[in-house]
Amino acid sequence: MIHKQYYALLEQQEALLTKPNVKKADFYNGIYDRYENPVITRHHVPIHWRFDLDQKHNPYFMERLGLNATLNPGAIYHEGRYYLVVRTEGVDRKSFFALAVSDNGIDNFHFIDKPLTWEDIDADETNMYDMRLVKHEDGWIYGIYCSERKDPDAAPHDTSSATAQAGLVRTRDLKTWERLPNIATKSPQQRNVVLHPEFVEGKYAFYTRPQDGFISTGTGGGIAWGLCENITHPVIDQETVIDERIYHTVYEVKNGQGPAPIKTDRGWIHIGHGVRNTAAGLRYVLYVFATDLNDPAKVIAKPGGHFIAPYDEERVGDVSNVIFCNGAVVNEQGEVFIYYASSDTRIHVATTTIEKLVDYTFNTPEDRFRSLDNAKQRGELIEHNLKLLAKESKQTI
Repeated sequence: MIHKQYYALLEQQEALLTKPNVKKADFYNGIYDRYENPVITRHHVPIHWRFDLDQKHNPYFMERLGLNATLNPGAIYHEGRYYLVVRTEGVDRKSFFALAVSDNGIDNFHFIDKPLTWEDIDADETNMYDMRLVKHEDGWIYGIYCSERKDPDAAPHDTSSATAQAGLVRTRDLKTWERLPNIATKSPQQRNVVLHPEFVEGKYAFYTRPQDGFISTGTGGGIAWGLCENITHPVIDQETVIDERIYHTVYEVKNGQGPAPIKTDRGWIHIGHGVRNTAAGLRYVLYVFATDLNDPAKVIAKPGGHFIAPYDEERVGDVSNVIFCNGAVVNEQGEVFIYYASSDTRIHVATTTIEKLVDYTFNTPEDRFRSLDNAKQRGELIEHNLKLLAKESKQTI
């Protein structure tokens, strides 16, 4: 017999799932729109994924397999619908992937079926998270995720040190997934690996992030570029950093590719994440750069500063002051949906258009890297605007 409390919770959840999402009225920067509500929280996860509904087994209707957070989704626009592969973290700290879908991309996201699974080819893999999805021109949809395990070289008493590599899966229908070998590089640690959507020189191209340690970049760091001959045995022999860390910027400690780059007539537009250190800990934000259409390893534009940073209630959560994105999609109308997590807790969407994104990327001034130079840069904008205002004032007299 199903516990009666289930139906009360189901009614509450349905109200949450069907609640319309609207643009924030108190936010404007001309670049993108933010929305009043997160698109997915832990409360969106189906009740029967968390509770044993059987009153005999669960007389007090306790949550048996609790959820801590929903975050960092891969995203794909597929057959006219918006799909997210959500990093769903249990109260046991283990993350798993779950598929959620919406018809409009901004609300009414519903989880589908059961958590995603595939052939278990790596017994040492303990945790997995942050999948990047890309529909490649070879016809497959690929997912690259962080495959984490205990550091085999750690001292016996050290139960925290970890190593990470890039796990690889693929599918054609988002239902059946094939596990391929981990992507092999010469870097000791590998996270934030993203597949380029098109062949380059007849090869599969990847954005990587060479790193010495699980947290610290060491001698590595930066967004790198590498080619691979065979996707079923993925080996990247050489990584070349194309977007470096720079002192006193939003990406001075670490940076990494977010989702796969977006193709425009001006170039490939990338959304990356940048990390800097503060007295309150690491602060994660998003930034943008563009690479050449014919040479995706060549950076041709890079607006200064952050693109999206934590805003108001987004600042608070499981790991506060963090914005992270590994999913963005474009629909037939050229609308761009950027899915990002705030403070490792919940998922939001920001929307813009290809035209606005191109304008922002290629017409926003670059960082001049020094306070006096940046002050002069702002002064130039002020002088330009004052002249316009003065001209406008004379014309209206």
